[in-house]
Amino acid sequence: MHLVDITMFYAAEGGGVSTYLNAKAHWLARRSRTQNTALRHTIMSPNVDTCDDGDAALIRIPAAGLPGFHGYRMPLSVSAPARLLASARPDLVEAGDAGHCAWAALRMRKEYDIPAVAFYHSDLPSLVQPRLGRWIARGTCRYLANLYRQFDLVLAPSRVMVQQLESIGVHGAVQQPLGIDSVIFHPERRDAALRAQLGLDPDCRLLVYAGRFTPEKKLDVLVEAVGKLGAPYHLLLVGGGDALPEAVAPASWITHLPFKRDQRELARLLASADLLVHPGDAETFGLIILEAMACGLPVVAVNGGGVAELVDADTGILAQPNSADSLAGAIEAIYEGDMAAMGQAARRKAAGHYDWNAILPQVLGRYDLLLAGHRLGAFSGGRVCVTD
Repeated sequence: MHLVDITMFYAAEGGGVSTYLNAKAHWLARRSRTQNTALRHTIMSPNVDTCDDGDAALIRIPAAGLPGFHGYRMPLSVSAPARLLASARPDLVEAGDAGHCAWAALRMRKEYDIPAVAFYHSDLPSLVQPRLGRWIARGTCRYLANLYRQFDLVLAPSRVMVQQLESIGVHGAVQQPLGIDSVIFHPERRDAALRAQLGLDPDCRLLVYAGRFTPEKKLDVLVEAVGKLGAPYHLLLVGGGDALPEAVAPASWITHLPFKRDQRELARLLASADLLVHPGDAETFGLIILEAMACGLPVVAVNGGGVAELVDADTGILAQPNSADSLAGAIEAIYEGDMAAMGQAARRKAAGHYDWNAILPQVLGRYDLLLAGHRLGAFSGGRVCVTD
């Protein structure tokens, strides 16, 4: 089987889509070696250099950088990615964005009669509305409905995203969680020297946020919440993107470190903190939540988006969205409780249910069912429905 993933959201700089595709490439390559199966995997993206010596072949799609895409490049037509797909001749194609790559996947489906899968990684209407207004957001919903109805299978990482697709008229989408490497993200990565390296008091209460610095992450709410708490709380921000809130620059109780491409280094920082705090309420899933939990950290997140499905009373606290007071209160409540027990429960949940070795067989199983149904459809004139 030759599987091709095509998306503008794959890049060396990381992100949830990149983590998913890298994990898939590694898992498929290992499975092919250990089981001696003929599995090929190709990733097509505008943000890579063509390469054929890794776990997956990488093919660069001609594209241009556009403002507002956080460094990702976007193909300027459907034709270029469609030609590359035709040259690769996959047995199945998965599109990881809702732009030209998705339409190229559908063209491949139509012209070569192969199954096409779409993975709904980004909550486009929620991203569009605050920038371009309600009417453009409604148009985006109509666009997505028209696009995704044409795929053989639509995957979404959380229940809330499945429900959102249903509400705009995309029926039958299937929840497919993402996963983590529970060997890399492990409590044993804790580095007792980190506080000294950062010039912090050894008894400070170290909070960590890791991810992109974009408006939907609500970092201004997080900064305000930690400012209300005061000493001995200290906030470690790991990542990059848009400018940080103005309050960050003069704050002695905030440390900023750049994005960590090496997952082991990110795991070291997570495991060495006390608590992950995530104020965003528009996450489609929240991979960093699971990575922190696998490192043995309790989590304070907000009751909104996909992250609310990952955190329960045993592993953390959900605060009210857009409320610095609620976020600060949740942080204080964690420290007043049994943090060690919460961290242990978080580790058990993340490693037990969300390791890639449990998640990726689910994904491949969906592909196998889809391919079998597609072959059956070639003789019977129908399709087989892939469900949970």
